[in-house]
Amino acid sequence: MLRDIVRSCRSYRRFHEEESVDRKLLERWVDTARLTASSGNAQPLRFAIVDDARRAAVFDCLAWAKALPEWDGPAPGERPSAFVVICRDADRALTDTYTAWDEGIAAQTIMLQAAEAGFGGCIIGSFKKRSLAEALGVDGERFQPDLVLALGKPAEEVRIEPLPIGGATEYWRDAESIHHVPKRSLSDVLL
Repeated sequence: MLRDIVRSCRSYRRFHEEESVDRKLLERWVDTARLTASSGNAQPLRFAIVDDARRAAVFDCLAWAKALPEWDGPAPGERPSAFVVICRDADRALTDTYTAWDEGIAAQTIMLQAAEAGFGGCIIGSFKKRSLAEALGVDGERFQPDLVLALGKPAEEVRIEPLPIGGATEYWRDAESIHHVPKRSLSDVLL
């Protein structure tokens, strides 16, 4: 069952914007993420749930799909219904590396729960940090935004593909706007 959830937990970048994600559900996902392992048990992560009028300001801070440079991101009506912004509390963080590990664990925990509930999302690390802190109304020196989880009901199909000859890992969209993600085979990753 977990394998099926992991397989369905893709990076979705287009959503049915009008279909909201219930705030109680978002809070439950964050509540589960706070229970995950933390380096040195420092627990440096703080979470901002954005499912209100701040969505537009958060959206404007984000960069979308590096491998699709001609695409400006989701159009109105395809934008995320909610965001969870993962911030590091500088007063609690051990090091950048340890905090990044904690953030990855927490982000994937939230994304797996979203997939299990029939939602999808995209973990975004490319954004205007200072502008995002301002949009959230937080002290960006102490609570530095490090990851943004864009969440909603997916409005696109994402397919896992075998790595092509030559080993290129860049994702692409075909003429029908199906998003293809090449993945290495099990024999390629086993040492």
